[in-house]
Amino acid sequence: MKTEEFQILAGELEKLTPRPRNILADRLREIGHIQAVNTLVENRVVEKPACPSCGHKHVSRWGSASGLQRYRCGSCNATFNALTGTPLARLRHKEKWLEYTQQMAEGQSVRKSAKVCEVHRNTAFRWRHRFLALPNEQKATSLVGIAEADETFFLESFKGKKRGMVRSPRKRGGKASKRGLSDEQIPELICRDRMGSTVDFVLDKADKEHIGAALKPILASDAILCTDSGKALGAAAREMGIAHRPVNLAAGVRVIAKVYYVQNVNAYDSRLKEWMRRFHGVATHYLANFLGWRRLIDCAHGTLSPSAVLLAALGMTPVQQLKVT
Repeated sequence: MKTEEFQILAGELEKLTPRPRNILADRLREIGHIQAVNTLVENRVVEKPACPSCGHKHVSRWGSASGLQRYRCGSCNATFNALTGTPLARLRHKEKWLEYTQQMAEGQSVRKSAKVCEVHRNTAFRWRHRFLALPNEQKATSLVGIAEADETFFLESFKGKKRGMVRSPRKRGGKASKRGLSDEQIPELICRDRMGSTVDFVLDKADKEHIGAALKPILASDAILCTDSGKALGAAAREMGIAHRPVNLAAGVRVIAKVYYVQNVNAYDSRLKEWMRRFHGVATHYLANFLGWRRLIDCAHGTLSPSAVLLAALGMTPVQQLKVT
C-alpha cells in the first residue's frame, strides 16, 4: 500500500465507532497470529524439504497457499508445504494456534482451553492430541553414566470410552476397588540420567521381562543403574548385565557412597503426579501423550512458551528449536 493510501485509510479509522473498531482490532490480531504461526512453520524448513510422498530431494517452489510456500516434487509430481506429513496438516483456525498452545503451556483443561480460544470442547480435545502426537515420541534415545529408574502407577481409566467397558463407570479420578497395587493400576517406568535426559514407558506389566525390554535399548553398556529395592528392577539389571546400585529406601538409606541415589527420578515422579491431578484422571489410552506433555514442560524448566509447543508439535526437539527461534 502506498503512503498516500495508508494516510487516507488511517484518517478513515478515526471515524469508526467502538464496535467496528473492536472488530477491526480483533481481525488485525488474528492476522498477526496467522503470520507468526506461518513464520514458525516455515522456519523449521531450513532448506528445501524432501518430498513426504517418495522422499525425493529434487523439489522446486510451486507457488503458495494459505500463507505457506508450496513445493513440487520432481520425481512423483506431488505438491506439499511445510505442514504436510505432520499432525497439524489440514488443521484449521491457525489464528488460534498460539492462543491454544499458550493454554497447553499452562497445562489447562480441555474445557478452559476451549472457552479461552472460543472453540468447541471437542475441537480443543482433538487439537490437544494432535499437538501431542510427536512430543510423545521425543524421548531420550540413550542414558549414560549414572542413571536412575523407578516405577510409578496410575489408576486405569476408560474416560471417554462408551463401548467395551469391562467394569461399571466411576466418578472422574475415582479410586481403585482394591487396596495396594493390582491390575487396576497401569505401571510406568521413568528413567533419568544425571545429564537430565528422560525417557518413560507405559508398561503392560511391571515385571522383569517388560522392564528389561524397555531399558535394554537405551542404557549404555557401561551405565550404572540406581533403583530402589524393587525386585523387578534389580532382576532386569542383572539380566542385562548392567552395574546395579539398589538404594534401600525402606531401611532409611538415601545415598550410597555419596553418588548413588534415586532422588532425581523420584522428584520427577512427584512433579508428574502433582501435575496430573489437575486432570482428575487421565484416560489410559492417552496416557503416553500426557507423559510427552510433561517431558516437554520439564525440559523447559516449567517456563514453556507457546512457540515451543507449536514447534514440538511439528517434530522439533528443543535443540533444533534453538536454531530457528
